[in-house]
Amino acid sequence: MKKKERFQFIIDYFLTHNPDAETELEYAGSTYQLLVAVILSAQCTDKRVNLTTPKIFDKYPTVEKLNKASFENLFPLIKSISYPSNKTKHLLGMAKKVVQDFGGKIPMTISELMQLPGVGRKTANVITSVIDQQPNMAVDTHVFRVANRIGLSLNAKTPLEVEKQLIQNIPSPLIHKAHHWLILHGRYICTARNPKCVDCGIKSICKFYSKNNAG
Repeated sequence: MKKKERFQFIIDYFLTHNPDAETELEYAGSTYQLLVAVILSAQCTDKRVNLTTPKIFDKYPTVEKLNKASFENLFPLIKSISYPSNKTKHLLGMAKKVVQDFGGKIPMTISELMQLPGVGRKTANVITSVIDQQPNMAVDTHVFRVANRIGLSLNAKTPLEVEKQLIQNIPSPLIHKAHHWLILHGRYICTARNPKCVDCGIKSICKFYSKNNAG
């Protein structure tokens, strides 16, 4: 199967079976809340983040309020999350930067977002694609694994290489949605260990499945 055909199969499948895919992080349509949630989600499940953020948003409902928080007051709200000390520092640094350098408004470009503490390229891609539907592809461990297994990325060794290949081959208006397709497929079907190939609707074009079920 040619690359173009493989991508088209994937796109057609998910447009049919998961047309309204979206992030599982709860953020009430707020850019501020999503940014906090994504920073906290690094090496942590969305479920755990969603259990943690309500108390944060109740006490610090805006980035201006968060900017006035102290480490001692914020840390107890985050301590159940992985790497709580670093993430507390990241959130406080992010709030300070947004207030001082961006007038309290969270920026919406990759380069500006990456100036914020705790925000790398993946996080910036999530924010811009979810909030603004920009054609940016965040590559986390799920996307990296699924893209390589299916055969959407070829010889890609880094998340950035996968990102570039996906963007090159997915129509721009669908990139923000395709990000969620691949994440959710990796989270629930194409899992790292014991992938549920028997339940997978795209195994007919999957290189991983073909290789492991030859003959």
